[in-house]
Amino acid sequence: MKLSEAYWEDRYKKLATGWDVGKITKPLKKYFDQVSDKSIRILIPGSGNGHEAEYLFNNNFTNTYSLDFSQKAISNFISRVPLFKKDQIIHMSFFDYEGQFDLILEQTFFCAIDIKKRKEYVKKVSSLLNNGGKLVGLFFSDPLNTDHPPFGGDKNEYIELFSEYFDIQTIDRCYNSETDRIGKELFLILVKKNIATKKTIISY
Repeated sequence: MKLSEAYWEDRYKKLATGWDVGKITKPLKKYFDQVSDKSIRILIPGSGNGHEAEYLFNNNFTNTYSLDFSQKAISNFISRVPLFKKDQIIHMSFFDYEGQFDLILEQTFFCAIDIKKRKEYVKKVSSLLNNGGKLVGLFFSDPLNTDHPPFGGDKNEYIELFSEYFDIQTIDRCYNSETDRIGKELFLILVKKNIATKKTIISY
C-alpha cells in the first residue's frame, strides 16, 4: 500500500476518518491548558481536519502551524476556522517541510506513516525543533497493523527510537484517553537534545 497524497485525499473525501473524534482529545487539551506562553511556535503535522489547531487558535496561541498532505482536510479546516492565518496552513509532505519550532504536536500522525520511515520521522522532528524544543502527544501503546495504518508500537520501541535525539521527560500510559482509546495510548513528552553538547536545554 502506497501512503501517498492521493491515498489520504481519498480517505478524507470518503469520510473514512475513524481516527477523527471531532474535537481536540482530552489529553492534549489538558496539556495545552497548562501552557502559559501562547507565543511559542507550534507545528501540527498530519493535522487532518485541524481540531487541535482550532482549539489552539481559539485559545490565543498565535504561532500555530497546521500541516497536512490532503487538500480536502485543509479545506475542511479552513471552512470551520476561516480566520486562521493562511500562511500558517501548509499543504505538503511533512518530510519536505522546513522550519523551526518550539513544540511539535503528535496526534495520529506517527501511526499513519510507513513503519520503514520511523527513523526518518525522528530525524525530521529533531531538525524542525529548536534545541530544547518538545515533541508532545499520543502514541499507541501496543502493536497494531503491519500492512496498513494505523501502525502501533510499544514503550520499549519508542525509547529505543527516540533516545538518540531526545531526552524522555514523560512516557506513561495515558490516564484520560477518549473512551474508545482507554488503555491503548501512551502520552509522551520528548525534549530535543542540544546536538552540539548532547545536553538538554528547555526552550520554554
